[in-house]
Amino acid sequence: MNIRDLRYFLAVVKYKHFGKAAESCFVSQPTLSAQLKKMEEFLGVQLLERSNKHVTITPVGEAIAVRAQRIISETDDLIGYARSLQDPFSAEIRIGSIPTLGPYLLPHLIPTLRTQFPDLKLRLYEGQTHDVVKRLRDGALDMLVLAVPVDIEGLSSKVVFREPFYLAVPQEHPLASKSKVKVDQLKETELLLLEDGHCLRQHAMEFCAWQAAADKQNFEATSLETLRNMVSAGAGITMMPKLAVPAESTPSLTYIPFEKPEPGRDIAVVWRKETSLGVVIDAISEILASLFSK
Repeated sequence: MNIRDLRYFLAVVKYKHFGKAAESCFVSQPTLSAQLKKMEEFLGVQLLERSNKHVTITPVGEAIAVRAQRIISETDDLIGYARSLQDPFSAEIRIGSIPTLGPYLLPHLIPTLRTQFPDLKLRLYEGQTHDVVKRLRDGALDMLVLAVPVDIEGLSSKVVFREPFYLAVPQEHPLASKSKVKVDQLKETELLLLEDGHCLRQHAMEFCAWQAAADKQNFEATSLETLRNMVSAGAGITMMPKLAVPAESTPSLTYIPFEKPEPGRDIAVVWRKETSLGVVIDAISEILASLFSK
């Protein structure tokens, strides 16, 4: 049994399909299947239940997959550390972010990274906070860019900038003509929020004036773009992170800044303490701060 076999096994765990797993590992399906059979014989346990239509991971297989992922993560970290000693900015870095941040932040960040570090290999992943934090802990990601506070006990983090919220209202709304608004002006307003699981929902509801309004809503959106469309249709108003506010105004929506103290969220970089990519993460953190700390 070797590291390659563990990668084959984890690919099958991920895809639940030999063909897709083999494709992701750049080997033929018979080769992958044969190696996993040898692995089962070596360990003396059944990892997979095979049929013509699908693959099922046995309970023993699920437990071994957790340990295999830990081994692969440590191996990748060892390889990354060795390569970083030669040129840390030619390594691969896997960056995770959240749906309410990644699509609006990465288009600004990636061109800068490609200009300053052309040999740096980027892999990007998007998921809700609990998902990307778990993937970071498991070693599947190297760093995160997300909104805090969240549960990141045992991980390292650094706030790189604060992102204010804007009020998004339809153009015919009474507040649309205001140059700025106060949070306490919105106590009796119909408020639209993202569904549970999105940290932006919690950050918005931290402001007590919004709490009463939020309790009245009967609609929850799955994305910022859905929220934007619902506001445009006159279903209510919402808070929109600054990075998601378009540079040019739209005919149906108005975005209004808040008076100070303005509501907002802290954006942080998060990483494992033992990472071999510390110098790269520091550099990315500085770029983020320079781009958005304004």
